[in-house]
Amino acid sequence: MPRLWLFDLDGTLVDSAPGIHASIDHALATLGRPPLPVARLPRWIGPPLRQSFAEVCADAAEVERAVDAYRARYAAHGWAEHRVYLGIPELLRQLAAQGARLAVVTSKVERYARQIVQAASWGQSFSAVYGVGETSAHSEKAAQIAQALRDFAIPARAAVMVGDRSYDIEGAHANGVRGVGVLWGYGAREELAGAGADALAARPADLLLPAACGDNASLTKESA
Repeated sequence: MPRLWLFDLDGTLVDSAPGIHASIDHALATLGRPPLPVARLPRWIGPPLRQSFAEVCADAAEVERAVDAYRARYAAHGWAEHRVYLGIPELLRQLAAQGARLAVVTSKVERYARQIVQAASWGQSFSAVYGVGETSAHSEKAAQIAQALRDFAIPARAAVMVGDRSYDIEGAHANGVRGVGVLWGYGAREELAGAGADALAARPADLLLPAACGDNASLTKESA
């Protein structure tokens, strides 16, 4: 069993799509642009916000206007518009009871991530939250995971990163950490497998199976 568990937030611990989508549409409306089709939303959850808005904005200045409008709406309402995935609180309680250390590693701005975690009944299970700064424009997962390993003084082989996007797996592997992909979030199975996920979990309880915990490190497994 890993001693340090690092969890992504959006698409892994919580389904934050409602608040994110409403805030994206608010930002696009501010720019006089049409709303984001629901089918495109999964691509926007996980990557840095500036990277996503660059796909629809004319230039860097418009990207910044969109980000400002998004964050104004998200700070007021969006951060609370989410639901916790079924089975997550039970998983976190079990890991904590077994003596594991837990931390959140997310591409979300750190103050919003902390707000979500601290407001949740299960938030006390986490010893730390690693988010990004207000001006972040690129994935910082590798650097965040490296910082967590230093802070907790735990070797890479004793840690695992759990997330729903390729950024989580790639950030884990950049540090020699096991990367487990979850199939209930916003990333497709193909994305996670293509990133080299060491295991795939179909539901939170599967994260406690030997294949996910690393007892069979050569096996990439999706539970039935």
